[in-house]
Amino acid sequence: MHQQISKKIIIYLFTLLILGTFNNKNISKLYSKDNYDFNIVDQSEFNEDNIIKDLAKLKNQNLFLLEKNEVLKTVDPHKIVENFFVFKNYPSSLNIKIERTKFLAIIKKNGSNFYIGANGNLIQIDDKKTDLPFIFGDIDISKFLELKSIIDNSKFNYNDIKNLFYFKSKRWDIETKNGLLIKLPRKNLNNSFELLINIINKKDMQNINNIDLRQNNQVILNG
Repeated sequence: MHQQISKKIIIYLFTLLILGTFNNKNISKLYSKDNYDFNIVDQSEFNEDNIIKDLAKLKNQNLFLLEKNEVLKTVDPHKIVENFFVFKNYPSSLNIKIERTKFLAIIKKNGSNFYIGANGNLIQIDDKKTDLPFIFGDIDISKFLELKSIIDNSKFNYNDIKNLFYFKSKRWDIETKNGLLIKLPRKNLNNSFELLINIINKKDMQNINNIDLRQNNQVILNG
């Protein structure tokens, strides 16, 4: 009786070994690098960027073993990317969706012009024309993004801005496309933009070319 049980156990283990070997071979074949479709979604926005070529190199890797961290290493050096998503559809396809950051302004650094991306990166310009605001001054990108967020949360139209001037005193001036110069204070910018909108809506701005909001509880209008 005992010998019969031992034989059954041996046969059972041998069967598992054979099946396991068979399945492992199938899995290896199923997820081999030549056995799936590789797609980069919305790549038209990146036709002039090397990111497409770099991502295409990932096709040489095994789909089953490819981790998101590997994609991150490929995407991270490219400052133009806002976000990316990896979709594995086992066993047939790998889709990578990349989102281009939005260009918010232009600034000159070390003699070259750069876009400021919504992701906080500087992206060098390749002789492209744009009507984005130009920033003058030595700025911390985070300070500009703070200002942009405040403007977006106000009723002031960011698209009306022609130039932005940042001063060592850590405050901003705004020049609009119609020639209006707005002098902002260092602090309480939310209140300043609310006051600015009230002035623009209530005043005849035809002869006004300067609005000075730097002093608390005081507005100076110059023609």
